[in-house]
Amino acid sequence: MNRKWMLLLLMMTSTLFISGCWSKKELNELAVISAIGLDLNEEGKYVKTLQIINPGNVAGGLQGGGGGSNPSVTVYKATGDTVLEAHENASKKIPRRLYHAHADLLVISDKLAKEEGIVKILDAFERDPEIRTTMTVAIAHDVKASEIIETLTGIEKIPAERVLKTLKTTEELKGQHINVTIQDLIRNFTSPGKETVLSGFYMKGDSKDGKKMENIQESHPEASAYADGLAIFKKGKLIDVYKGEMARGVVWILDKVQTTDIEVDWKEEKEAVSYLVIRQKTKVSVQTKNGKPKITVHVRAEGDIREIRTAIDLTEPAVILDIEKALNKEIKKQLEQTIKRTQENKSDIFGFGEKVHEADPKTWKKLEDDWNDVTFPKLEVDVKVEAFVRRNGLRNKSYLSEMEGNR
Repeated sequence: MNRKWMLLLLMMTSTLFISGCWSKKELNELAVISAIGLDLNEEGKYVKTLQIINPGNVAGGLQGGGGGSNPSVTVYKATGDTVLEAHENASKKIPRRLYHAHADLLVISDKLAKEEGIVKILDAFERDPEIRTTMTVAIAHDVKASEIIETLTGIEKIPAERVLKTLKTTEELKGQHINVTIQDLIRNFTSPGKETVLSGFYMKGDSKDGKKMENIQESHPEASAYADGLAIFKKGKLIDVYKGEMARGVVWILDKVQTTDIEVDWKEEKEAVSYLVIRQKTKVSVQTKNGKPKITVHVRAEGDIREIRTAIDLTEPAVILDIEKALNKEIKKQLEQTIKRTQENKSDIFGFGEKVHEADPKTWKKLEDDWNDVTFPKLEVDVKVEAFVRRNGLRNKSYLSEMEGNR
């Protein structure tokens, strides 16, 4: 009996230490933020734009943005001398407590990134215990960050989700974008020998139309945000924007390409063969001689022939070998052009300095102080590419070859 009473007493005592729902937050008391935009106004103050979810217009509706007559989000703006002050001023306009825990997207205008940089503004986001440092960061090219945040979108009800999924899709399929989070940025800021890159978005159409419900009630929206290249930084400030092949070159050297397509010429026909990379591996190695580092970038790619626009007989082994040689040459050219431009920018976004630091700490100690401005621009970089054709699709010999033979 004594055992039973002791057990009962312990159980009753333990209930005193159960916290229960002391920190519960009711949905109707919160303004749930899905995205944040930061701009710099003419007075040099921060403009903070908050995209807040309207729960009643999201729950129970269709998946697309045009499921109801009211917008799925409401947008508020506020200014301040600091990021925190702008946030506090925004709270004066909103009848509910601002809740950051579901914010997945931070958009920064290129004006702010160029003039002031992004180093100081991130402290407020990392310091707040409610904000997740896994939040994606992107740059607004040639538009205000608020215009990206304010634009209503179809397919996805929450505009922030549309931007994030667009970034994810283009990252997976095009190999010209990178998903970078707040914690990634801070790691780059504190890491020796590596600068920052961020994916960018631009606005197509009139941003005023993008704020209206009519924008998502049409089959062809008047305004929409599009993924647009990579923003290149040096010491936290935006210095250049890479697009197309140049952007892909960065992603390739960083070993973050998942799939992408390469076009090569065949005889006199320009871009006659389309090659889809299905897997690749990039390895960056360092050799130091007489205190001078040399970088080797070795790329191994495997992929399929996905499109042919001229008469080519893929049953011939020699033809496949010639295509692989053309691919090696094209990929090498793209990477070398990216490296050359980046060295001219004097910003080691590839992390070559980081590799030198890991391979030879003593040499890095001597080069660290002026790495970006002196050593990196003159750094010898050797690019080696091995591209292999694994499959030709459902047809070896194109009907274009048969048509050519019948002439």
